[in-house]
Amino acid sequence: MLKQGKLEDTERPTITLKEIQRSLAWSGIITNKPKRSALNQLTRALLRKYDCGVRPVQTWTSPTLIYIDLILQSVLDVDGKTQQVTTSIWYRQIWTDEFLVWDPEEFDGITEISLSSDTIWVPDLIISEFVDVGESPAIPYVYVNSSGMVKNNKPIQVVSACDLEMYAFPFDKHSCPLTFRSWLHSVTEVNLTLWRSADEIANNQKSFMDDGEWELLSVPSRYWQVHQDEKDYAHIQFNVLIRRRPLLYVVSLVIPSIFLMVVDIISFYLPPNSGTRITFKTSVLLGYTVFRVNLMDEMPATAIRTPLIGVFFAVCMALLVLNLAISILVVKLLHHNEKECGGDREAFFQTFQRCYEFDLAPDEDLLSLSEPQESSPQLERLLQEVVALRLYLQDGERDDSAQSEWVALCCKVDLILFRVYLFILVVYTSTLVILWASWSSI
Repeated sequence: MLKQGKLEDTERPTITLKEIQRSLAWSGIITNKPKRSALNQLTRALLRKYDCGVRPVQTWTSPTLIYIDLILQSVLDVDGKTQQVTTSIWYRQIWTDEFLVWDPEEFDGITEISLSSDTIWVPDLIISEFVDVGESPAIPYVYVNSSGMVKNNKPIQVVSACDLEMYAFPFDKHSCPLTFRSWLHSVTEVNLTLWRSADEIANNQKSFMDDGEWELLSVPSRYWQVHQDEKDYAHIQFNVLIRRRPLLYVVSLVIPSIFLMVVDIISFYLPPNSGTRITFKTSVLLGYTVFRVNLMDEMPATAIRTPLIGVFFAVCMALLVLNLAISILVVKLLHHNEKECGGDREAFFQTFQRCYEFDLAPDEDLLSLSEPQESSPQLERLLQEVVALRLYLQDGERDDSAQSEWVALCCKVDLILFRVYLFILVVYTSTLVILWASWSSI
């Protein structure tokens, strides 16, 4: 019996997993797999045999035409020392992929889908002036419509090289090119053209952030080809024309300097012999130096050419020093005359003292005429004192008249030097205004 039971167990038929799943499906426990969506089927159908490394044309001799469009959003930074400009742009590439074409009626009327940019062919366009990677957001998808048109729209922060001329700061203008070209493909393989007209691109300023330091003038564009290695390469260049708004720098840099120069000119009306002119001019020069040091960060840094405003500050400081030197010269002349007069008075006082102590008559002819032949010693002493006092008063009058003439002469010299200084200042100011006006009108 035992053997028969074991035999029955071994001869029992086995049930496979597929039979179990089929029976469960018949019983309704396991449902059928959901059908793929039309979007999923379309994506799988397009990318099933797609090769992203092959240029998407049926005939390899026909070039792929790339449409380019650019919208400038803002100018983030302009570095004159490194000759770099950081801009934020909205960039569009549009081309036709002949391998991404379908009939919308076969896929529930889908006319446009998004695909990963890593799974399809993307043109190798670069910016020739590109020098650094900006903080651009990554956009991993592109739009494709049923006719095969691919739209690659993405914002880019471009750090590009630009020939910046900071000489006319803060009335400067700049033209910074952004040149798009294919890195490897010639015109026979990849050609470039504009998506919009050149006039529409140049005059489109609606998206530009116009509240910053820079004002967008226009964005002209042009197309040309470069012959290199027996091949022609297509280029499209966008010239970003920008102009600095000078109001902030005029208020914070130029106007305070002009005020200090006006105060320095007014200081000439202080009397040269007052003793406060040099102190006042020294205070003005010290204040201008402190003002200049505090505003060093607002000045543009250039490696080759000094901006015109730097020359303006240097010449203003030189004029202040010249004004101070003129005042020192005039005061030196005044004190030189007083020193000589003071020496004459001191010599006279010594003579008077000797006359008084030793009864020496300073003017014997005068004494011989005025005094009698016989007189008392007291009368002779009194007469000597009166004569000495008279001589002292006459000498003082002569010194006062000489001092007045010397002061008048010094005032005339001061007036002449002031006119020369004023003439230099007017010529310098006129030259500076003409240079700034000519640079700003370019």
